[in-house]
Amino acid sequence: MKISKISIYQVDLPLKEGSYSWSTQTFSAFDSTVIIVECDSGLIGVGETCPLGPSYLPAYAEGARVGLAKIAQGLIGEDPIQIGKINERMDELLKGHPYVKSAFDMACWDILGKATGQPVYNLLGGLLQDKVTLFKVVSRQAPDAMAAKLSAYQDQGFKQFQMKVGAGANSDIDRIFAVSEVLRSGNILAADANTGWRQHEAIRVVKAVRDVDIYIEQPCLSYEECLAVRKHSDHPMILDECMDDLRTLIRGYNDSAMDVINLKINRVGGLTKARQFRDLCVSMGITMTIEDTWGGEIATSAIAHLAHSTPKGYHFQSSAFHEYHSLEIASGGPKIEDGYMIASDRPGLGVTPNMDVLGTPVSVIK
Repeated sequence: MKISKISIYQVDLPLKEGSYSWSTQTFSAFDSTVIIVECDSGLIGVGETCPLGPSYLPAYAEGARVGLAKIAQGLIGEDPIQIGKINERMDELLKGHPYVKSAFDMACWDILGKATGQPVYNLLGGLLQDKVTLFKVVSRQAPDAMAAKLSAYQDQGFKQFQMKVGAGANSDIDRIFAVSEVLRSGNILAADANTGWRQHEAIRVVKAVRDVDIYIEQPCLSYEECLAVRKHSDHPMILDECMDDLRTLIRGYNDSAMDVINLKINRVGGLTKARQFRDLCVSMGITMTIEDTWGGEIATSAIAHLAHSTPKGYHFQSSAFHEYHSLEIASGGPKIEDGYMIASDRPGLGVTPNMDVLGTPVSVIK
């Protein structure tokens, strides 16, 4: 089986609630890139990469499409189910830029699943969880508005939450107190600064909310700053943006820098490398949030398959990004019910792209 055609699509994902705010950034829609890989056997695979704006990580939507077009010509004629070789070839064609390669790697796993008649979770380790625990994001707003949203989400059956902070220590302390007051017994809340605090601000916050039952997520930009905050706090710590390679993961383990890590598929380069990351975490006893930066039904399906194949004791929570959008880019996305999601058991990722929504490709490589 050989790759015969690669099509690249751009689609904007508008948000149901109108906007999404975290740290100091606000968006009303996210620019996503979808790739469709066609084979001479007739099989097709789909992948998606959706950076969270251009200044969140070293990744941006236009760069994803340019990068994919750059490597696509060198992948025509390759066997997509030889996924290790595909990843080696992508690294030969383009140094770095893991968020670019993630979409193509995802599409190859989709093809492998279809070629073998297996859902991707079977290929990633088997169905170790029947359903995937979700967390709901509480976008950054005024404290009372955030508290009201969390109450509404609890009524919908969600039990784990990530509130967005990082816009200033004083206002964030107020936000944490307001939201935590309406958190129901047994539910879980994290305050995610998305690198938005300076070290001195983060230390002020964790001291001010010392008695609040809350996780603190990625308070500062650098690993070193987060480690310093960790030493001033009794709160469980989640590290996210700085966990970008296996070396940092091992360093964090040796430094006892975190209690949970956030594993984002496109930040590490796709499902292949995310599985490596996941398996090392399990070997070292590290619990994970498994998600991606953003995306629609395709990216969310990849999240669900990786989470389904992760031992329950090491899986903290995941995101279902497609539930935040008013546009369906593919059918067959994970089903959501009572704070959980379940991936399709169809071969591959189980999704079918909605071509009427994707429209005309921005690039076609044959």
